[in-house]
Amino acid sequence: MLKRRHFISTSAALFSVALTRPAFASTWPSDAQKAEWDAQITPPNYDPAVSNPWGLHPRFMPTRVEANDTLTPGDIHVDAVARYLYHIEPGGTAMRYGVAIGRGDLYEPGTYKIRRKVEWPHWTPTQNMIKREPEVYAKYAKGMEPGPENALGSRALYLYVGNRDTYLRIHGTPSPRSIGSRASSGCVRMVMAHINDLYPTVAMESTAVLYPAEDAVTARS
Repeated sequence: MLKRRHFISTSAALFSVALTRPAFASTWPSDAQKAEWDAQITPPNYDPAVSNPWGLHPRFMPTRVEANDTLTPGDIHVDAVARYLYHIEPGGTAMRYGVAIGRGDLYEPGTYKIRRKVEWPHWTPTQNMIKREPEVYAKYAKGMEPGPENALGSRALYLYVGNRDTYLRIHGTPSPRSIGSRASSGCVRMVMAHINDLYPTVAMESTAVLYPAEDAVTARS
């Protein structure tokens, strides 16, 4: 059973994820199109530590922090209570990013493997999402083309258990003001410029640990 524990110095650990079905479309954006979109979603003179046109709370800005030396470099940990994602680095540090997590029981804590990575992905809502909120998702039943308004944003890390796609993702979002909240249908959302920085540093087969959210925390945790 996952338990709440201190895994990063000064931060308690709990984590989260999201629900979306991969669409294997016949057309994909060109390198030139992807570069144009990347420029579109990246602030002018971008500095990850200070660029903040999204109005994020300062604590959700990318920050390098001290990490517990028992953690494995390359792994991702999502603290669902504090709304932080940590990417563990060699040498006892981690990069910390602000995230949004799934609403209510759509959040699924667990231990996953990253077995697919996509730049500017397609997106198709799951049948459960369409059934739950047809007014929101039914119009995308045949999928949504890549681009800055796509629900998965600029980058997506696909979470698996064994060979099974869980439909949970760590991904960019066209709704950056949701960072810090419980807003998604299960996935972990990041600012697109921030996941663009994280994406190339995450290796395939890395572990992503998603810890329980605040509604699962007890006095004994």
